[in-house]
Amino acid sequence: MKKKFLAATLSAAMVLSLGVSAVPVMAEDDGEPYKAALLLNGTLGDKSFYDSANAGLTALQEELGEDKFTFKVEQMGATAADEAKWEPTIYDYCDDGSYDVIICGTFQMLAALTNAANDYPDQKFIYFDEMFDYSAGGEENVYNVMYKQNEVSYLVGAMAALMTTDESLEMVDPSNAIIGFLGGMENSVIKDFLVGYIQGAQSINPDIQVALAYVGNFYDSAAGKDMALTQYQNGADVGFNVAGSAGLGQIEAAADAGRYAFGVDSDQAALLPDYAANIPTSAIKNVGNSLIRAIKMDMEGELPYGTLEYLGFAEGGVELVEDAHYEEVVPEEIRTQIADLKEQITNGDITVQSALGENAMSEDDIQALIESVQVG
Repeated sequence: MKKKFLAATLSAAMVLSLGVSAVPVMAEDDGEPYKAALLLNGTLGDKSFYDSANAGLTALQEELGEDKFTFKVEQMGATAADEAKWEPTIYDYCDDGSYDVIICGTFQMLAALTNAANDYPDQKFIYFDEMFDYSAGGEENVYNVMYKQNEVSYLVGAMAALMTTDESLEMVDPSNAIIGFLGGMENSVIKDFLVGYIQGAQSINPDIQVALAYVGNFYDSAAGKDMALTQYQNGADVGFNVAGSAGLGQIEAAADAGRYAFGVDSDQAALLPDYAANIPTSAIKNVGNSLIRAIKMDMEGELPYGTLEYLGFAEGGVELVEDAHYEEVVPEEIRTQIADLKEQITNGDITVQSALGENAMSEDDIQALIESVQVG
């Protein structure tokens, strides 16, 4: 692959949030811009995960200029009918031979990426938001980044437990302690969100109950809305959507029911102003920032291919939106408690158990945790 020149001075935000050196690095320059392909097993416009990835690469292009960095987005679709074209599309981009790196993510792309990484050992890949199995190949050409979504979900769960019994909030019924969770599909990353959410809620109220539902995909917002409405009708007054575009249905349901729904992956209150009153805050997985970080490292010849990195609060990989809207919707007393919990997680005083990694909870322990909060 071609090496590029980058005299990069990272922005202050990136230096602070991701801990990347801002020292300019000289590398071989062949006069061509660094070229990336972002292959989405979905579409843009999800106000969430994929939009974050695209926004990050767009920001990088604006920062560096098209003479230094350019990228193309391929929207492959997310339906069952679209799945057949995911692997051929990766192979088409590999055959093209002009891309310095091909980027894709989610558990659904693992098999296709593994095959491509083995068949094109000279092609570099960035794989995000699912654990890559290096025992099957890719030790030299796949960089893997994951996020500690369990950490930010812990804060969301704690906030949900505090809000659901807060008598000052008009959109809750303080007589019960039921909160909701809407997942897209039951996979390891969504479970990581869930176990963090439950742990945070239980840290506030050991007797909290959680209404749990999975849409079965990440695109059917109508089904997501129906499931969320059922949760609200059965007593949940605060919900958390972790379902991509399908999760937008929970936000619509919250507005219809006069309840709350936490956003995910992007600042959904800002992106959906008509529903902002129902979205106290959003749990952000900094996909865009992590891609900026990875590409800048690759430009400098420092991206550790063959390595999995986890990015949490301490690394700037996740965050909770804490802006003027958050301050307006969430009572100060709750915000103070959440800020204290965040500090404890960041400095290591609180360790949030995870469904991922070497120290992951066992499936039995995950199931026991879920059963401990099931409604009814």
